[in-house]
Amino acid sequence: MVQNNLFDNTKTAFALKSDSELERAYFLFKMISNEPLVRIGTAVTNFAIKAHLPVQGLIRATVFDHFCGGVSEEDCLPVVDKMYDKKVCSVLDYSVEGKEEEAQFDAVLEKTIQLLEFADQKEAMPFGVFKPTGFGRFLLWQKKTEGTPLTAEEEEEWKRIEQRFDKACKKAYECDVSLLIDAEESWMQDAADELVSKMMRKYNREKAIVYNTLQTYRHDRLAYLQKLHEEARVYDFKIGVKIVRGAYMEKENERAKENGYPTPICKDKNHTDENFNTTMKYILQNIKDISVFIGTHNEASSYLAMNLMRELGIVRNDPRVWFGQLYGMSDHISFNQAKEGYNVAKYVPFGPVRDVMPYLIRRAEENTSVAGQTSRELNLLSQERKRRKL
Repeated sequence: MVQNNLFDNTKTAFALKSDSELERAYFLFKMISNEPLVRIGTAVTNFAIKAHLPVQGLIRATVFDHFCGGVSEEDCLPVVDKMYDKKVCSVLDYSVEGKEEEAQFDAVLEKTIQLLEFADQKEAMPFGVFKPTGFGRFLLWQKKTEGTPLTAEEEEEWKRIEQRFDKACKKAYECDVSLLIDAEESWMQDAADELVSKMMRKYNREKAIVYNTLQTYRHDRLAYLQKLHEEARVYDFKIGVKIVRGAYMEKENERAKENGYPTPICKDKNHTDENFNTTMKYILQNIKDISVFIGTHNEASSYLAMNLMRELGIVRNDPRVWFGQLYGMSDHISFNQAKEGYNVAKYVPFGPVRDVMPYLIRRAEENTSVAGQTSRELNLLSQERKRRKL
């Protein structure tokens, strides 16, 4: 049994934070724990950025530096190196969202390839990452998922998406750096799933290079994984999956309600937790075929995974099992797990301050909506402040 107070060690959790960084984290989570304040802060920040008010310095010094690695990949290196000293790896995530033009999609592909080459040079960076809509228009993914016929022009556009996917996966294969492909809304996801499994079939012959993402707040994801597993047995390829709980719940439920179809989302938090844990168990029981990146800030799921690994005889640093959390959050999980010898990587978002704001705003809103998450962070930061004063 893994000791069930492993994550209470605040000395290990916050070893990298100076006293002033600890104070800033405490202040930020105190702010985030206040829902009306987050709503007002979000509105004011959005307005200030749109009106080109000089707020970037303030944002950079507070919320940006806490949740992001920097404005460029080079800018992230001190963060990457510092964490790696504590055996925590980094996944550099270029968090610029919502682009719609071909030139921008090509730029995201270029950036993805650059990051894979960058990761190839650094042991501290075992993964690359991108979002499907970073490589092509959302509406096209949606049409493809719904089976709506594409115009001749759209067919050409779709071919370019496939080519971008192939270039990124081929580069990952050549660099021997695993590539995490994010999941998005359910009404575009089938097309992404199909394309990712095509890439797995091509590049995951010996081991998992290409990873799809399963949002387990969707009740159909375990069935999807089992079907993919059958396909992998037939076509003889390895599966890579990142499992998360999910990021678009309100949006999913609202759309289902508006359009009169049954929501794809589990009926409550308990069912989501159960689905996440069952999916995780299925993967660990089939570790010879499936590699996993367990993306979770949930302590119970983390303990369960570590105990399952022990029961199944999977060594702590097995390269097929990774744990991941977001930079600036859940350090008590990341650093304590890494100290115990598990493979751990932090998602480190980066990009120009203005472009990364939608990501940061979503983080703040998510934190206020996850019951207990922010109060646990505050509690631990508060304990560490006391420990240092003593």
